[in-house]
Amino acid sequence: MTMTAEPLLPTQRPSFYDRWRERVAAEPRLQRLYGWLAPLLITVVAGILRLWNLGHPHALVFDETYYVKDAWSQWNLGYAATWPDGADARFAAGETDIFTTDPSFVVHPPLGKYLIGVGMWLFGPDSSFGWRIMTALFGTALVLLLYLVAKALTNSTVFAAVASGMLAIDGLGIVMSRVSLLDVFLAFFILLAFWFVILDRRRHLDRLAAATVARMRGDEPPAWGAVLWNRPWVIAAGAAAGAASAVKWSGVWVLAAIGLYLVVTDALERRRLGVAFWPMDAVRQGLVSFVLLVPVAFVVYLGSWTGWLLSDGGYDRHAADANPATGVFSWVPLALQSLWRYHVTIYNSMTGMTSPHSYQSPAWQWPLLWRPTSMYAQATPDGQGGCVGQNGCLQILYSMPNPLLWYASVAAAGYLVYRFVVSRDWRHAVVLVGIAATWLPWLAYPERTVFQFYTIVIWPFLLLALTFALREIAGPVHASVDRRTAGQRVVLVFLGVAVVLSLFWYPLWSATQVPYDFYRLHNWMQGWV
Repeated sequence: MTMTAEPLLPTQRPSFYDRWRERVAAEPRLQRLYGWLAPLLITVVAGILRLWNLGHPHALVFDETYYVKDAWSQWNLGYAATWPDGADARFAAGETDIFTTDPSFVVHPPLGKYLIGVGMWLFGPDSSFGWRIMTALFGTALVLLLYLVAKALTNSTVFAAVASGMLAIDGLGIVMSRVSLLDVFLAFFILLAFWFVILDRRRHLDRLAAATVARMRGDEPPAWGAVLWNRPWVIAAGAAAGAASAVKWSGVWVLAAIGLYLVVTDALERRRLGVAFWPMDAVRQGLVSFVLLVPVAFVVYLGSWTGWLLSDGGYDRHAADANPATGVFSWVPLALQSLWRYHVTIYNSMTGMTSPHSYQSPAWQWPLLWRPTSMYAQATPDGQGGCVGQNGCLQILYSMPNPLLWYASVAAAGYLVYRFVVSRDWRHAVVLVGIAATWLPWLAYPERTVFQFYTIVIWPFLLLALTFALREIAGPVHASVDRRTAGQRVVLVFLGVAVVLSLFWYPLWSATQVPYDFYRLHNWMQGWV
């Protein structure tokens, strides 16, 4: 009987990336090399894009008119003071000592302005580079921090590089690092708090499991689990969330979200370990988590008011002197009573802040990217100031995220909700909690004057969601060669287009003078620029 041989199929060759990954996995030296080289290069790129020509424009742009001048008077007096009419132009011209000793009513806590003041102290208050350098440094550090968070969540150098690389070249991250506003400080401290929570999870769950096993009698799970106090990363998270709250009050929402996350994850782990009274057991640990998390946040927040407390001239500094508290709160020092009354005034002012603005964008619009914010614009006629353009030239500083990355990230966040419902992956939960804590509370204030650039605090979490989605597209390790090769090509094309779009938009993110016709090419939607 004649046997017919089956034709031999050609061996499928893995993609270049898969071959490279296998090589790196087999050589610890290469793992270490890429482990520090990738974040270093990405951070350097981020720093160049944020620091290049940072002092331009030499003018107080957008809300720099408040934060820069408040930062300098606060640095000198311990509290924000008032300035004379027309102070912006005089300040930019070098008259930086014209502030009065009369207090100015400010609605944001002092920490962000102290950080701005550090740069002004180092490089001079008359230097626009000096009043922006700290936001540029924190914006660059935010990129590195995102790498560390993504690495902790994905355990992948490549996808940690993808997440941080997208932030490094994105316009929202670049512009918010090139203007002296508070939001990049807020974004940094919020992401830092979440990183500490991730580090705590690694340590806490292992220790909880070991303690639970030690309490077992044979194969019978214990009725009560261990209450663990030794959780330094929770204390660190509280300090970071306190620092975020000391920049802007919206950091309090993050503190609450972290506390809720700690309680829920601990409860679910105790149930998984078989602890009989796991709900009440989680309450016990939750009280401990509260003690570890909240007091340190309060101390950090209160510490940011030290200058105000030690001065005599701050706004409402002696508000309680004539009418101090009685009864239960009579023991509270008058300075703290006055600080409380100042906070009540701030709260009433912020909740009623409805002044119309041409660039305002309520929180429900943020995912749609309907109205990004122009921070600065300067037109130049053709033939003047080096302008070569039939319709003149324009310099603009525009807090516009890379549109491809933005819309893809919003879609990825929706996908991550679906994936979490299906798989209950804790990593997805961390990202979704970050998105919820930095966006959902703003929906409760539809009438308040807010702006699209507030989304810089949400942006790292949206990019993490996009990173998880890109990882799915690239294909799991066990997928076929064809599937992974096709998926990786899609991811590479996506990232390539994102880079091209960033190059196209960068002149508008850096106030580079461009022909007006080039500027008009960016008017893709009615509300853009």
